[in-house]
Amino acid sequence: MTELERFLAARDFLQRHADDHARAAAEFRWPALEDFNWALDYFDHIARDNHTPALRILEESGVEAALTYAQLAARSNQVANFLVRLGAVKGDRMLLMLGNEIPLWEAMLAAIKLGVVVIPATTLLSGADLQDRLERGRIRFVITNAAGAAKFDELPPASLAGLCRIGVGGARPGWADFRAADAEPAAFAPATRPTARDPLLEYFTSGTTSRPKLVQHSHASYPVGHLSTMYWLGLKPGDVHWTISSPGWAKHAWSCVFAPLNAQATIFIYNYTRFNGPAILEVLVRNAVQTLCAPPTVWRMLIQEDLKRWPVRLRELISAGEPLNPEVIEQVRAAWGLTIRDGFGQTETTAMIGNSPGQALKPGSMGRPLPGYRVALLDPDGRPADEGEICIDLAHRPLSLMNGYAGDDAKNAEVMRDGHYHTGDVGTRDADGYITYVGRADDVFKASGYRISPFELESALIEHPAVAEAAVVPSPDPVRGFVPKAYVILAPGHAPDAGTARDIFAFLRDRVSGYKLVRRIEFSDLPKTISGKIRRVELRGQEAGRAPGAARNAREFLEESFR
Repeated sequence: MTELERFLAARDFLQRHADDHARAAAEFRWPALEDFNWALDYFDHIARDNHTPALRILEESGVEAALTYAQLAARSNQVANFLVRLGAVKGDRMLLMLGNEIPLWEAMLAAIKLGVVVIPATTLLSGADLQDRLERGRIRFVITNAAGAAKFDELPPASLAGLCRIGVGGARPGWADFRAADAEPAAFAPATRPTARDPLLEYFTSGTTSRPKLVQHSHASYPVGHLSTMYWLGLKPGDVHWTISSPGWAKHAWSCVFAPLNAQATIFIYNYTRFNGPAILEVLVRNAVQTLCAPPTVWRMLIQEDLKRWPVRLRELISAGEPLNPEVIEQVRAAWGLTIRDGFGQTETTAMIGNSPGQALKPGSMGRPLPGYRVALLDPDGRPADEGEICIDLAHRPLSLMNGYAGDDAKNAEVMRDGHYHTGDVGTRDADGYITYVGRADDVFKASGYRISPFELESALIEHPAVAEAAVVPSPDPVRGFVPKAYVILAPGHAPDAGTARDIFAFLRDRVSGYKLVRRIEFSDLPKTISGKIRRVELRGQEAGRAPGAARNAREFLEESFR
């Protein structure tokens, strides 16, 4: 059996048993691969004479750009030849800093074929963060658009030494024009063929607790590893799949590149400048989207609309990025008769735990380990437990686990210790094997001797109509040691005053046990990473530096004041 046949057999097995988690989890095996190149061997194979749309991008203006599978294969070959002409060789690092635009997919596939290591970056990146990526990423090539190119004008000239800059969207002095790839041959063969174990992607993590780490994935761990993500999403050949995600982060590669292309589905993108619920719902209907994956923030905003008014043709609904609150799931189910399925994974992995199609769902649970993953919950002493850190058993190391953190042996030793990969996330497992997210190990804390899950309290808070977003951290208390404190962003139309605080405290008392009741509320903005994740480490630092006792400012309220 060839390596392509092994890959296709693994994929086809998962698609045949899409609704049978028990069999898929028990019998699935990652394909053994050595020389496999996903773009050359698989994508070009399925793209041959294939005029099915691979990618459709719709703009707010109504303008649409699209490529079939055959066109994308040919265009990626042209871009690969263009990069070779500019001096690119296997192992070079390329910063890919584009929005949701056709060249992003062309460049990604070209890099896979050529063996260039891609370092994706958001177009929001600038200044010291951008310079850090150029230096630590050892970048030799950059592909970006006009907005991204302007960020490079602000950097010290020394940072740009030896950097080949390629511009999308028009000629620019000192930059190669991406459009020159149009003149290149539509056939490509690499001078040195990349192998399955060679590095392919290096992702800077979101940096919620420390300086971003550089996660390295191979030509197998992401393209092939996302078979688990394809299974979780429930993708079938010919599906029109839309994941609402910004390029530059791992989730975009998960669900806007590898998982749908593994399934031979159509990637659909709708680019909008500002969120507009009715417009998004209308796009879902008019474009017959069948599978939709969106972050919790989008779901929370969509339920502000009367969802029943839109006759969507959706079959699968998925939430990703952070755990989704049960209240949102119930509102969508009531409107569409469909259940949003949650899941869990990291930049370091593919989808590793999830509610896949056909499984019975349990409220609040993110599901069971997906095919190809052996998951253990370990207590602080490294022993199996019903509540503990979510870990991967390295005796059955999944193909989809990262190579490691590039250039950080100490961090690699820390997370790959005692025969397990340690995620740093805590969960609980019930008798049926369903895992419920508790929080980051760094975020879980004790108050009055009880363990507190910030996520559980945040889920309760978000159910209050005045609360748009919340983050819970420990706040010093002279009697209890620490008490839960909530930083709250209010929904429009609600005032940051004592009346609103009183109402939220009363609301929580009816839903949360007394020992874990939020005791302090502060109406405030939330510090976030460039990817939009809350930096609770900053909030914890704020609280650690405060004197126990009274409120600090006019927007902070104590629960005891309303008894």
